[in-house]
Amino acid sequence: MLRPLLTLIVAALLALVAGRAAALTPEQALAIAQGDSSERIDALNQAVAAADPALAAYVQALLDDEIKLAGGKVWRVQGEQASDAVSGQPGALPADAEDVSNNNRMRGALQAALGVLQLMSPDIALRRAAMEELLKASLDEAQLPLIDKALAAESDPELRERLARLRATIQVTASDKAQRLLAAEALSASGQPAVAALLQERLTEGAEADPEVRAALAAALRDVRGRLAWGERLGVLFTGVSLGSILLLAALGLAITYGLMGVINMAHGELIMIGAYATYVVQNLFRAYLPGLFDWYILAAMPVAFLASAAVGAALERGIIRWLYGRPLETLLATWGISLILMQSVRTVFGAQNVGVENPAWLSGGWQAMPNLILPYNRVAILVFAALVLAGVALLISRTRLGLFVRGVTQNRRMAACVGVHTARVDTYAFALGAGIAGLAGCALSQVGNVGPDLGQGYIVDSFLVVVLGGVGQLAGTVYAGLGLGVLNKLLEGWQGAVLAKIMVLVFIVVFIQKRPQGIFAMKGRSAEA
Repeated sequence: MLRPLLTLIVAALLALVAGRAAALTPEQALAIAQGDSSERIDALNQAVAAADPALAAYVQALLDDEIKLAGGKVWRVQGEQASDAVSGQPGALPADAEDVSNNNRMRGALQAALGVLQLMSPDIALRRAAMEELLKASLDEAQLPLIDKALAAESDPELRERLARLRATIQVTASDKAQRLLAAEALSASGQPAVAALLQERLTEGAEADPEVRAALAAALRDVRGRLAWGERLGVLFTGVSLGSILLLAALGLAITYGLMGVINMAHGELIMIGAYATYVVQNLFRAYLPGLFDWYILAAMPVAFLASAAVGAALERGIIRWLYGRPLETLLATWGISLILMQSVRTVFGAQNVGVENPAWLSGGWQAMPNLILPYNRVAILVFAALVLAGVALLISRTRLGLFVRGVTQNRRMAACVGVHTARVDTYAFALGAGIAGLAGCALSQVGNVGPDLGQGYIVDSFLVVVLGGVGQLAGTVYAGLGLGVLNKLLEGWQGAVLAKIMVLVFIVVFIQKRPQGIFAMKGRSAEA
């Protein structure tokens, strides 16, 4: 019994001695706190390499300007309480105590050291936060041993990958050529923009003189840029599809009022604007009366936007447009005048300035699909929303009684009236439907841009182009034209800029219509009234 007990006591004493040997000493604390920046940083790196648990608290105190020097001793002052910075024993702060001054360079080194020490924390959230800070900091070889320890102990795959990349970015500046070659090989598998910038910096500023290492760095840079290029291409494609979905939403209502009914409605953009302002009003009502449900206001705003624009559209059709069927010039001028009236009405009620529509929390931020490609949640939601609206309109036109009446009146108004269809009522319903879809477009647009009286003016011309290009009366053509023009516009923007891209798209549409006046999809059969 005595021998095992003695063995345990000796082991405990040895562990205590080892712990004291590894503990932060007064000499180390003093060396980190006084002297020039280079000497202090060297002392800090040596202490970090030892991975002393007490160092993190001391570094944080330095960053918080709580450390003072007096008589060759380091003190920590928190409020009115002073204590020994190493042992923690309280004491009276000497009258001649001086503040420790940390310049930007020293603060950067302290922040990097604190991040490296936090990598050993059992809290994964703290380790991730430390990782983010370290990726912004400038590290050197002194931190490599501790990063190796953290890498060996890390269980999270994402953090392991980021730690390995961080290790390679330190190694690429190492004095040992073999380490720099290993770093180039490791960095070649990355797809991070920061890694490409680091490799470019090493090559262009003459930081790397060895020809073999330069060749390895150049090869790694080509590999990284190749991966980044795919992210850029996919980003342009997504942006184009996103723009196309917005054009589709804006043009879908016009595909009914113009494509099916033949009404040139220049106030269509203002119906989009009304849907956006309806969303703004619902947002303010939720903020004032239902703050706990604010993140879900957009779900209530969609039917409100639809009904608001549909009501204005129905009033417009019953009051003015019904008297102008078959007179396109008068319809165009009348609806243009109505658009001016609607814009001025909105300015009178809401003011001439843009109003703020806030994204719900679940539509804020984005999904990082690739290191240089983030897909915003609001854009992804609009893609899904546009698909749902399109499916709903297609089902309504092809599968419902109203859709049958609309198609019947469009193809042969007289025959539809002869079989008992109330054509005037169908016209009102169809126009209200197209206006309501424009309101839904305004609801969606409020989540990605400014809401103001001129909102609809930016989409009216593009909406007509989409409908004409797709084929009058063809929903499928509207889909192809909307998405196609969105992608084409973004591809040309990256090549020639926004202004020239618009001109080139317009020229393309003019040439296409000259060659194929019926659009992408020609209407099947013939109208009895043609």
